Amino acid sequence: MELYLILKIIFGFGFLIAMYAIIRNLDIIKIILVYFKDKLLGK
Repeated sequence: MELYLILKIIFGFGFLIAMYAIIRNLDIIKIILVYFKDKLLGK
């Protein structure tokens, strides 16, 4: 049971860190998505 609790805490921290990184880099992600969209559509 303790192992499950520890894993849940680690997963929670990992999720929070990932969300923070995504929010911090949102403009970079948008630029990359626009670039790939333009490459796929052949513009």
